[in-house]
Amino acid sequence: MNKKRENPLVSVIIPTFNRGWILKEAIDSVLTQHFEDFELIVIDDGSTDNTQSILNSYKNDIIAFTQNNKGVSAARNTGIALSSGRFIAFLDSDDLWMQNKLSTQVDFFNENHDALICQTDEIWIRNNVRVNPKMRHKKLSGMIFEHSLDLCMVSPSAVMIRRKLFDEVGLFDEDLPACEDYDLWLRISCNYPVYLIDIPLIIKRGGHGDQLSRLPVLDKYRIKALNKIIASGLLSEGQHRAAVKTLKEKCEIYANGCLKRGRTDEALFYKTISSSAIGMSS
Repeated sequence: MNKKRENPLVSVIIPTFNRGWILKEAIDSVLTQHFEDFELIVIDDGSTDNTQSILNSYKNDIIAFTQNNKGVSAARNTGIALSSGRFIAFLDSDDLWMQNKLSTQVDFFNENHDALICQTDEIWIRNNVRVNPKMRHKKLSGMIFEHSLDLCMVSPSAVMIRRKLFDEVGLFDEDLPACEDYDLWLRISCNYPVYLIDIPLIIKRGGHGDQLSRLPVLDKYRIKALNKIIASGLLSEGQHRAAVKTLKEKCEIYANGCLKRGRTDEALFYKTISSSAIGMSS
């Protein structure tokens, strides 16, 4: 592991797994930030490609840590444990930052002392072509819990978080192989406003085959996250009602998909959850 920067204001964490083909661009987009009071921690989650040689080329410019493959949640949690900044920012290894991303968010926190989390807007690139998000993906600012139930409305690469917020809500759930960010944002947004800086300061790149967001079973993990937040006791009556409604809808959709694919037992399991959800809302 490379030498830490002394008392940085911001800790930037990049989790990566077999992304040697694109990782350097992500790292360079951090190292060329106008804001300089940060440390960059890259967690190699057991890569078997040329990731290590790329990390070694940066010498003391980054903090590189390698662990056995445990998934993106564990990689981010390792980065948080190693970090020392008062603010935490994440960057997925296939995304990029504009040069004023960190400075803009630090300025926001300096002007909004009670804020615990903010995110920026983003530019979407799919298969090297810029695309416009649909209206249902439009980010809002403030108490966004109910708006976030159907789709993940917070991007890991876009957020900056006061470190103390993790003491309140916990870390990423390492039992979730996908939708781990959706799970965390629900735990945050049910009690705290998530502020939006309505400027596109990240480039969110997609379309490649190793994206977790391309998994065909995402709703399976969203259902797990919804079950967790419903059982948590954190929700207001209105939030609880909205979460149960979304849980029922997602269970029905997922169960019908299982039936179409001949997975009858799995379909029955999610139909049962859907039926149980009716009682939760009473």
